[in-house]
Amino acid sequence: MSEDATVDITRDFEEINRIAPELYAKHQVKRGLRNDDGTGVVAGITNISDVHGYRIEGDRVIPDEGRLILRGYDIDDLLAPVFAEGRFCFEEICYLLLMGSLPTRDELLRFRSALDIQRELPDGFTSHYIMNPASADIMNCLARSVQILYASDIDAESRTDEHEARTAISLLSRLPRIMVLAHYAKQATFYNGSMIMHRFIPGQSTAETILSMLRPNRVFTHEEALMLDIMLSLHAEHGGGNNSTFTCRVVTSSDTDPYSAYSAAIGSLKGSRHGGANAKVLAMLRDIEVGVADWENDDELASYLERIVRGQAFDGSGLIYGMGHAVYTLSDPRAKLCLQFARRLAADTPFEAELRLLERVEHLAPEVLAALKGPGKTISANVDMYSGLVYTMLDVPEDLFTPLFACGRMAGWAAHRFEEIVSGKRIIRPAYKTTGSCRDYIPLSERGEGAGAGAEA
Repeated sequence: MSEDATVDITRDFEEINRIAPELYAKHQVKRGLRNDDGTGVVAGITNISDVHGYRIEGDRVIPDEGRLILRGYDIDDLLAPVFAEGRFCFEEICYLLLMGSLPTRDELLRFRSALDIQRELPDGFTSHYIMNPASADIMNCLARSVQILYASDIDAESRTDEHEARTAISLLSRLPRIMVLAHYAKQATFYNGSMIMHRFIPGQSTAETILSMLRPNRVFTHEEALMLDIMLSLHAEHGGGNNSTFTCRVVTSSDTDPYSAYSAAIGSLKGSRHGGANAKVLAMLRDIEVGVADWENDDELASYLERIVRGQAFDGSGLIYGMGHAVYTLSDPRAKLCLQFARRLAADTPFEAELRLLERVEHLAPEVLAALKGPGKTISANVDMYSGLVYTMLDVPEDLFTPLFACGRMAGWAAHRFEEIVSGKRIIRPAYKTTGSCRDYIPLSERGEGAGAGAEA
């Protein structure tokens, strides 16, 4: 496209594409499929999970303690073996999401073996598609790689149950490997780093595999692997209404191939309003560390949080990142579990003081927001409040924060695709209200210079 054509398209871009905000209220359109009270518009039914954060009593939304239920099981119970036994649970949760029930010991061994078998990439994949060209964004590389894997699948257009299951397990197995390779390709191409390509070790859990492939010396502790296992487990599934999962269901409803559906979900998760909030929390933490002299002085910290809310500090957005959620009100169970194990990992390390600082932010933020904006929506810390610092403790580079989210959420996307295939049976096609007025057609010879303003709202 020529530069002149680009200029033409961008002329009056905001004016042409603006819809008056009052029209949404006039036509009772619920932007973002959200009700006025912040609750989501019911767009489907699922047996996969329940994200509980409030009760409905009549026309009132009553705040409640958060719960995350996967296939009927509370996430606290599903992750209890990590704390009590030091056992990895991510693969067990993946099996539960995909198969609908908890595995026996033999079924879990077979499932983990299936992941091992699928982890290898096609010949030449790394050199041809990850390293050349390397991507400056790992999420884009993941989405592109999923689409390229379509080409190496001779049954890519199959819609059988067997092919759906095989594709899901293949991507669940391969995304972590692609993620790590893409990271090192980026370092080698853009930052004069080394291209490290460790072989995966059969028999390791997904968390162990990621740390083993990511760290140059391949050394990690069992506690570190357990922390990463918890993060993957907490990201694995979060209801059908989150943007990337809903994207997967929408694309699936058109009867397209699984690679297209999962690639679209990755594209959605990449968005800063969805998968990238933990990096924002980490940046905010660094800003607070500089701006607040005494981290344990509540008055000084609250005063700085007020400046952040007023747009006078940090990034000017007025947001305290890591606070608030579309569903959770009194608490986010993922944040509580993340913090519980993070305390163990941070104990007697330099990160302990930073973790305590984040806990103070969590404690003070609701009071600060209520004082400045009024007692509106009940808010609590969400999982992003602590996940960025957890990844930092694990020496995970920031550009892998959201890709790790994708590696965990792949299980949930697959479960929802399966459910949409079996039970949806209808393309998702909501209506949009048109508000423009009709105009008389003008022949090209009669149009003046610069004609072509947008329709009136």
